[in-house]
Parts: sequence; C-alpha cells; structure tokens
Amino acid sequence: MGRHAPGGAEGGPRGQEVSIPAGKPVPRFSLRDQHGAEVAVGGEAEDGRATLLVFYPFAFSGVCGSELAALRDAGGEFDGERVRLVAVSCDPMHSLRGYADQEGFGFPLLSDFWPHGSAARAYGVFDEARGCAGRGSFLIDRDGVLRWSLVNPISEARPLDAYREALAGAGL
Repeated sequence: MGRHAPGGAEGGPRGQEVSIPAGKPVPRFSLRDQHGAEVAVGGEAEDGRATLLVFYPFAFSGVCGSELAALRDAGGEFDGERVRLVAVSCDPMHSLRGYADQEGFGFPLLSDFWPHGSAARAYGVFDEARGCAGRGSFLIDRDGVLRWSLVNPISEARPLDAYREALAGAGL
C-alpha cells in the first residue's frame, strides 16, 4: 500500500522526498489540458472549489486507465460542486486528447510534457529513472493549502476509499 499522510507523504518515487507538509501552500503551476486550455493549480481557487490533483505515469496504460476510469465512474463524488478533479501526466497534449476521447474522461488531463515533468518534480513525484510522473495524489483546499497526500508505487493503484476518506476528513 502507498504512503498516506494528512498533508505530506514520506517519500516519492524511488525514494524521492515529497516535501509539502500539511497546512502549507502547494506549488503553483499552469499546464495545458487535452483541449489546449490552460489550467492553473495552486493558489486561491477562482471557482471556490478544492482540487483533487492526481499524477499518473502514462495515458493508455492498464493501471492508470483503471484508476482514472474509477474516478470518472464515481461521478460528482470527486469532480463536483466542492471539489474539482485534475489529472496530470507527462504525455503530450494530443495524446491526452485521444485518451480522454477514447475513455470518456470529462475532467482535465494536463500535459506536463514540457518542461518535462516540471509539475511532477515540484510535487516530488517525478520518477527520474522512468521519465514519468509517479502515482501521487494531493488534496488542495480552495486556499491552495495541502490537506492530504498519497504516493503509491508506480505499479500499485490508489484505492477510491483513500480519496473518500481524505475528502471526508477535509469536510468535502
């Protein structure tokens, strides 16, 4: 099972430190989604919602696809009035568009393609050996403060119940 923390995981992929402690502001970044629209993460939320930020290794891969499909199938539970779901990989934007279309993902899939893995690095979940984002999840409140995180090994899916517990713990 992955490493849980109310506000910061104890280690990232291949022992990389995830250094964002609970109650501290998260790194801000803007990336393009599968449609080319710029999406910002961190800082005060313009729409007043918390953000469930989910880094995943690759589009069109088994574990990633099943994780994202489970989040999609949960409906508004993870992407609704109080929380928005944002998923990030190092895949190029056009690949993400095809992936979202094929799988019916209505939430933003952000491309951390260039500078390669910059957002994943900022959150301490970039896997240098594989050149991709690891499996890191972060619950960011509407003020841009980290409330919870989970980092799993690259081959291990994150359970939906972990997200449910995090949202409940944050009053979402």
